[in-house]
Parts: sequence; C-alpha cells; structure tokens
Amino acid sequence: MKLSSFLYFAGFGVKTVLFRRKKPILGTVILTDKCNLKCKHCSVNNITAVVHPYSQIKREMQTLYDMGVRILFFCGGETFLWRDGDITLRDLVVEAKEMGFLIVNTVTNGTYPIDLPEADLILLSLDGDRERHNAIRGNCYDTIIENIKNATADNICLYMAINQINKDTVKDVCFTARDTKNIRAVSFNFHTPYPDTRELALSKEEKADCCRVISQMMKEGAPVFNLKSAFKHLINNSFPTPCHQCVVIENGKISTCGRCIEVEGLCNECGYFFVAEYTLLFRGNVKIIFEMLRTYLKYI
Repeated sequence: MKLSSFLYFAGFGVKTVLFRRKKPILGTVILTDKCNLKCKHCSVNNITAVVHPYSQIKREMQTLYDMGVRILFFCGGETFLWRDGDITLRDLVVEAKEMGFLIVNTVTNGTYPIDLPEADLILLSLDGDRERHNAIRGNCYDTIIENIKNATADNICLYMAINQINKDTVKDVCFTARDTKNIRAVSFNFHTPYPDTRELALSKEEKADCCRVISQMMKEGAPVFNLKSAFKHLINNSFPTPCHQCVVIENGKISTCGRCIEVEGLCNECGYFFVAEYTLLFRGNVKIIFEMLRTYLKYI
C-alpha cells in the first residue's frame, strides 16, 4: 500500500471514530447478476441476467467516488462475463484507478482466465477441497486451480463461504492458499442464511469450531486475510450491523452495507467477516485497529 493511501485511510478512520461519522469508504458496483454457475449457497445469481452497460457503470463509479468511497469492488454475478463492446473488466479497473480510487478489487468464481494485474486483489471463490467445492459449485475445481496457476499476477485472495457442506475443509483451503502459485491470502465468511439457503447455516458451536481451526492455521503461518480479534463477535453475532462505511450500488440503487439489508432479520445472522471487522474498527476497537493495520499492510 502506498504511504499516501495509508495516510488517507488513517485520517478517515480517526475522523470516523472520533466524530461517529457514517460516511462510506468501501463501495461495490454490481456489474451484472449473470453467472455461468448455479451455486447452492447463492441467492443473487441470474435473477435478471442483465449485463449493465459501460455508461451506467461509469456513472455508478463516479457516484461512489463523490460519496467519498476510495476502496472499490467490482462484483457480480460473474465479473469476467462483463463487457460492453471492446470494453472489459480490465478497462474498468484501470479507469477506476485513474478516477482516484486508492484500492480496486474484483470478485470472481475463477472459471475464466485471470488476466488482471492492475487489480489490487482478486477475490476468488474456492469453497473447500475438490469434492466439497464441486458439490457446491459444480465440476469446476480443477479449472479454477489451473486458472490460478496461469494467472498473470500474484494478486489472488481465495474467498471461502463456510457452510454445512464445506465446514470441515477450512484447513484444505488454507493449505491451498499457502502452497499455490499466485495466491496471496485467503479470506473467510460464514454463510449468511438467505431464506432459500437457511439449511446451509452454521450453529454457534460450528462457527466456534471453524474459528479455532482458522486461528490454528494462522499460528502455523497460513496467509489468512481476516482479523482474529473479530472471531468471538462473529461466533455470537454480537457486532453492530449494518456497516455504514460500506455501500453497494446495483442498477442505480444504493444499499448500505450489502444487498441483503432489506431481508428482514438477516442482519442479525450476518456471516460476513468484513462487516464485523469494519464495524468494530469504526467503533474504535483497539485490538481490531492494530490487527487491521498489520494485516492490510501485509496483504495489500
């Protein structure tokens, strides 16, 4: 991370904590909900299958920038399916950097060739070992691993949603992150139980077991891009929601925190690690502050 970016984020954090501001710093643009996979835990794919045009995406990027957002994510659906004529995802990442966003990331399922060295991080979904991942996402594990090895940069961060199907494979994903070329780290979430996927949710005891495994992997040197100090809050769902410092824009509509905010009661069952980490950070949790500084400087 550049020193100028670090100082900007530090200043934002201090002002947010001291003055209890709700101004956003992290924003997500949904490029499309079109996806080539039909994952068992996903409730937001192929609802419209519309690929939003470049002119709209550019306006939405500008809207988020004008709101104060400086960490930008491109999400789907599958982001590598997005294009408008000759304009591709890569062009969007480059333009976002030129616009002034300090960190630009994208999320992908990894089934398409990964040629995006301009992104700070590529969050790539890997949901367990080969057997469990394929049970959730279809027969694509080997393709994903091959695409990771052939990627044009080492900016990949694995992204695992832990659920009833893959809860026993946390170690496997940590080992993959540690031992595979081009992977920088791994980031975890617990499954957030949308009404049509409630059977995949973990109990409090199962969350605690997973956090113990993740903690042990961190001790053993696995590159985990999460904050251990937030684990107890995630296990107990005791962190404040929603996260006002994060926003999502989809087809012109802005949502605080995420697209799930309008599902009644779902915030109380949130499994997103970053939500816990950010809300605790901006409430001034000292352990979270120092751990985030160390983690972000290491992996971004």
